[in-house]
Amino acid sequence: MSAAEGPLVVGVDTSTQSTKALVVDAATGQVVASGQAPHTVSSGAGRESDPRQWWDALREALHQCGEAAHEAAAVSVGGQQHGLVTLDEHGDPVRPALLWNDVRSAPQARRLVDELGGPKAWAERTGSVPGASFTVTKWAWLAEHEPEAVRATRAVRLPHDYLTERLTGLGTTDRGDVSGTGWWASGTEEYDEETLAHVGLHPALLPRVVRPGEVVGTVRDTHDLPFSKGTLVAPGTGDNAAAALGLGLRPGTAVLSLGTSGTVYAVSRRRPGDPTGTVAGFADARGDWLPLACTLNCTLAVDRVAALLGLDREAVEPGGSVTLLPYLDGERTPNLPHASGLLHGLRHDTSAGHLLQAAYDGAVHALLGALDLVLDADADRGTPLLLIGGGARGTAWQQTVRRLSGRPVQVPEARELVALGAAAQAAGLLTGEDPAAVARRWNTAAGPVLEAVEQDAETLERITGVLSDASPLLERGTEARPRTRGRAADIED
Repeated sequence: MSAAEGPLVVGVDTSTQSTKALVVDAATGQVVASGQAPHTVSSGAGRESDPRQWWDALREALHQCGEAAHEAAAVSVGGQQHGLVTLDEHGDPVRPALLWNDVRSAPQARRLVDELGGPKAWAERTGSVPGASFTVTKWAWLAEHEPEAVRATRAVRLPHDYLTERLTGLGTTDRGDVSGTGWWASGTEEYDEETLAHVGLHPALLPRVVRPGEVVGTVRDTHDLPFSKGTLVAPGTGDNAAAALGLGLRPGTAVLSLGTSGTVYAVSRRRPGDPTGTVAGFADARGDWLPLACTLNCTLAVDRVAALLGLDREAVEPGGSVTLLPYLDGERTPNLPHASGLLHGLRHDTSAGHLLQAAYDGAVHALLGALDLVLDADADRGTPLLLIGGGARGTAWQQTVRRLSGRPVQVPEARELVALGAAAQAAGLLTGEDPAAVARRWNTAAGPVLEAVEQDAETLERITGVLSDASPLLERGTEARPRTRGRAADIED
């Protein structure tokens, strides 16, 4: 282990596919040890995971960190947002967690919006218009389809809450993660009693919302973890809020995160509330706000298109007039939960490389469509976009974002920004600093800047036109529809 200048802290990122742990020097931001372990997600109509896998993966990741984890003075957990974790009286999962990308609750989302005042009322009360990703819609789905699971539930948690509670024995959450549930009122920063009563969720089942900078407890010594006795536990937060901390994000700078899902967000001093539902009015982990738009289809969808074509993910070819909307898992932005992928404009001269570039264009188009909505009106549109996530270092992703945005792009060299943000939060417990200031001191956003190029307005307009024309088809999805007898059937007769 490298010699550290200051105390050590641990930052955890429990994501859809794996859990990662970093041991970080609180003085310098140097990563002195790391570990990672996978977990599984179900396939088919739903997306579910057993929360106990997250705990097992956390234990494995920490043990990979070795002695450094034992020396750590504080720990914080950043986790995938929105997931519904239901626990029984023993603290064990009643059933697998419903994850953020499980869109089976789309009908419940539409119904809840209508029943509780419509989109504008929801945006004013909670900051967001809930879609199928939001936790409140998943609870409504569970109550309708698995009432026995609801009756057995004695505690409701988010993924990061679950791991934090297993560390401390205390049920807590933070404002950043709870703002994505749909049952937390952003105006009062309290649980919304009307919403909870409407969906039949008693407030006693929910965790306490802790303040930014609060010590939520210490690591219990009743389980096999490499922490020393008295290790402090920070509030933790959702993955996007943690990444914002990890970048030391200031208001006015936009982030495009390219992962399994794509997100675009920025820190704001103003409480957001978009009645169209495009932008979720999340809180951040510090006391400000994090307006955010999210797509369900990003790197995974584009990689799937590349695999279908038998191409390397970088084998794009410029030109061509084909449009590909890569909505392979339904879509959240635009709100088309039942949609599937759509291809338009195929010609004899269309190449496989054109098709792959069109998949990139379709994925980035959705993110850029929300860019101006997440930025405050007075934000400088000439500042570089911060490009993070698994796709950020891909040349095809970088060039597509540059071409379609017309803005400079900066690619931070620091990796694992969710875990780094969690580590910065843990460090703030020890030093009394703002976690974002800790990250700026660590210089986590440093990285090459790619200069702006002329915006490809023609491609953006073409995709927008296809999306508009195809909306009725995309809204119907792929459900079986009755076959109608037409002229061809008459001829066969």
